[in-house]
Amino acid sequence: MKLTYQHTALALAIVMAAGQAQAQAPEGYYDGIEGKCARELKTELFEIIGDHEQLSYKQLWSAFRDTDRREDGTVWDMYSDCVFEFGDDQCGQYSSVGDCYNREHSFPKSWFDDGYPMYTDLFHLYPTDGRVNGQRGNYPFGECEGGTKLSNLARGRLGNSTFPGYSGRVFEPDDEYKGDFARSYFYMATAYEDRFASFDSEMLAHNSYPCYVDWALELLLKWHRQDPVSQKEVDRNNAVYEWQGNRNPYIDYPQLVEHVWGDKMDEAFGFSNAIDEHNRADIAVTATDGSVTIAAEGSFAYAIYGMGSTVAASGNGEGSTTVALEGKGIYIVKVTNDRETVISKVAL
Repeated sequence: MKLTYQHTALALAIVMAAGQAQAQAPEGYYDGIEGKCARELKTELFEIIGDHEQLSYKQLWSAFRDTDRREDGTVWDMYSDCVFEFGDDQCGQYSSVGDCYNREHSFPKSWFDDGYPMYTDLFHLYPTDGRVNGQRGNYPFGECEGGTKLSNLARGRLGNSTFPGYSGRVFEPDDEYKGDFARSYFYMATAYEDRFASFDSEMLAHNSYPCYVDWALELLLKWHRQDPVSQKEVDRNNAVYEWQGNRNPYIDYPQLVEHVWGDKMDEAFGFSNAIDEHNRADIAVTATDGSVTIAAEGSFAYAIYGMGSTVAASGNGEGSTTVALEGKGIYIVKVTNDRETVISKVAL
């Protein structure tokens, strides 16, 4: 298919729209973080994101309508496959999975003694099924074999840890959201650097850096790497920014995790080399009749935009994924893994 000027202009507009949806921070927002790594980099990020608007607990119900809404208008619940309507299905009382949704502190509130502003910080608060939330309680996140899953509609399970270094009871979320929760925990360690040492849990090291005990840090790094930033997180980051006035830097720049806690702790972070040949994950996008094939190292998230910037398809893959599309035309394919984001234009 030959691309006309009109087609090219439309494609560029879609690329721009896709780029804006990629959680671009305001110009200058992250000034000062280049050239730093490890503890110094985290402290610089704390200075940027630590001061934010404190919401009331009641405001969270309204905020969730912006931060956790599926395309069909229902609640995006990471603890169940139940369909909840905003407002109508808020908890109160519950006894079974599917009764209602409530306000889950994914970083349990008992760990910080119900203190503010942590108590209402949207970056770790999510709308979740009340019964599954009750099952999770304030157990650490972790990995377990077997464990208890409450029903076919429930996500996650409770069991004894099988992750090296810890054998206590843990709640293991579904693979699809492990990276989301890991980046929430990296955010908490950064946004509350000045008080994190006073927080208490089996996951926490009672200091301001590295913040997590060895097994917990290895777990969070593993989840961050295996479950890269998704479009859901990108959109949520932008929505929370509108409510609180701060951002999760580990969604905007996933590479920061490696420079603060991971394999690049001894390397200074720089915007110019954040996605360089050393980090590049060799993401390839090809198109054939009626389908797009995405190949990348490890896990990735993708969104495919059609005419008018509409989302023609989205999801997650690993290694290689082929997506069937309806209709000929120009499509913009955005692929994100833990190392980079690539935006490609293809014609069917």
